[in-house]
Amino acid sequence: MPASPRTGQPPAEPLDGMGAIVAPDGAGFRVWAPHADTVTVNGSFNDWSPDADPLASEGNGYWYGFVADAAPGDEFRYLIRNGDQSLSRIDPYAFQVTNSVGNGVIYDHASFDWQGDAFVCPPHNDLVIYELHVGSFAPAGDGRVGTFEEVQANLEHFKRLDVSAIQLMPSAEFAGDFSWGYNPAHIFAAESSYGGPDALKTLIREAHKVGVAVIMDVVYNHFGPSDLDLWQFDGWSENGKGGIYFYNDWRSTTPWGDTRPDYGRGEVRQFIRDNAYLWLRDYHVDGLRFDMTPYMRSVDADADFDLPDGWSLQSWLNRSIRQEFPDAITIAEDLHGNSAVTSTGPDGAGYHAQWEAKFVHPVREAIIVADDAYRSVPAVVEAIANNYGDTYARVIYTESHDEVANGKARVPQEIDPADPDGYWAQKRSTLGAGLVFTSPGIPMIFQGQEFLQGGWFRDDVGLDWNLDAEYHGIVRMYRDLIALRRNLAGLTKGLMGSGLRIIHAHDDNNLIAFQRWWDHGPCDDVVVVVNLDAEARHDYTIGMPVDGLWKLRFNSDASIYSDTFGDFDAFDLTAWPGERDGMPAHTDVDIAPYSLLIYSRD
Repeated sequence: MPASPRTGQPPAEPLDGMGAIVAPDGAGFRVWAPHADTVTVNGSFNDWSPDADPLASEGNGYWYGFVADAAPGDEFRYLIRNGDQSLSRIDPYAFQVTNSVGNGVIYDHASFDWQGDAFVCPPHNDLVIYELHVGSFAPAGDGRVGTFEEVQANLEHFKRLDVSAIQLMPSAEFAGDFSWGYNPAHIFAAESSYGGPDALKTLIREAHKVGVAVIMDVVYNHFGPSDLDLWQFDGWSENGKGGIYFYNDWRSTTPWGDTRPDYGRGEVRQFIRDNAYLWLRDYHVDGLRFDMTPYMRSVDADADFDLPDGWSLQSWLNRSIRQEFPDAITIAEDLHGNSAVTSTGPDGAGYHAQWEAKFVHPVREAIIVADDAYRSVPAVVEAIANNYGDTYARVIYTESHDEVANGKARVPQEIDPADPDGYWAQKRSTLGAGLVFTSPGIPMIFQGQEFLQGGWFRDDVGLDWNLDAEYHGIVRMYRDLIALRRNLAGLTKGLMGSGLRIIHAHDDNNLIAFQRWWDHGPCDDVVVVVNLDAEARHDYTIGMPVDGLWKLRFNSDASIYSDTFGDFDAFDLTAWPGERDGMPAHTDVDIAPYSLLIYSRD
């Protein structure tokens, strides 16, 4: 059937932008294909004609044309001819796709009703991040993947916990329906099996309405490797490698295939920056978490910086984001403890924060190891105290998608594989959570951690939401810790501050006490006492910042959190003048096995 007569009039000048650019009477199409001899756009608007709508070369590797009456919802592809090659490609800038190997869909970002959304990301010292995987967070079961809509339906859970941000594992279009998301096929399109762009925007809009920020995980260290139309996109390549979007030499090699983008090529750098801006501008996300940045600065993540173009790209991108989106946060998964990652100096990458390997590994080891004699108090103290020049330049956690998969399990499972919801698993996993919420840094938990989800993370197995009710006491503990961390009752401002002093650290007794503060004073100074031992401590003397009454704000052993807890009560403390541990006052503390106490003054 021939295409309908076209009535739309092209604009006098080419439209700005890339991909399908929506206009009142049609759509402009622009694509980068420097080695193409010809490019045409075909789709449902021209009955998929191979030659009805040719694009014209703009003389710089880009091709452009206007198609009258092409409209949002129409499907399309590019037909690229290079010599005897005829290549049908999905638009690299496609904002929507039918699926990873289907067609691009014309999508108009301006058509979504944000209902006046003007949400601003909370300050970094008020961020508590909940990392989740859309496909497994709240699926209906029967082997079906979860959706953005189902996450939205559970926003009350985040509100009840008082987390201030959710971080979505990569939700750009990936190969297949079940995936962690770290195999991006079309980085500008929201994953179709999750519900596509409007469903994601609705989730973000509604999250903002209840005061929850949304951070998006992005993958720029490699693309694909499967369902990847970018591969040899316009028919050109060298050494049998990926063509214009990729390195075509030794620099292409990654653990996920020869698909590292060419960070030194201007068009590719712009492609990546345009994608970051897409999430921040068109999806209103409040931050970006960059996956495995070591593979952007080096071919081998443990090698020196042998990809200077990748480092300069990150620096340029972060500086641009800081200028254009000053309220957004960028987070690096670097895991090498390099302060240059979060430095804004001339040689820094300029991220606001980085995932902290120097916290998660020693703390997990301390709470998982079975024998108290092998717990290292000095290692835990170092984990608490490590700093990159800014207290909130690190994200700290005991569980993340990486830490509970790939041969590792959830913390309760690691603690007691035979009884992952028993006493020891409950005590020590929540002790780890207490350290996350009281140590300097941006705290993060992983989906289901708050109700003792066991096993290990899999993208095709949903959370067991029955545990949310069964372990409601543990959920309450996480809620109470988050409230204290965010100073929601106005009693623990120090947990939002930058001050830290290790008061007491006894390796033989497995006991630590530390002070946190913002400006010092009542309802500000906080003292945290941590018992990493199976033996309770009675009348244990520690130094205190000031004499007087110190109110107990939290006891992880309280019976309200678990029927197996409550070995004995903890009480308010009176600190008496007299030097101890280098402090001007001292007190005697009672603390249950594997427990954490939080004190502050009225």
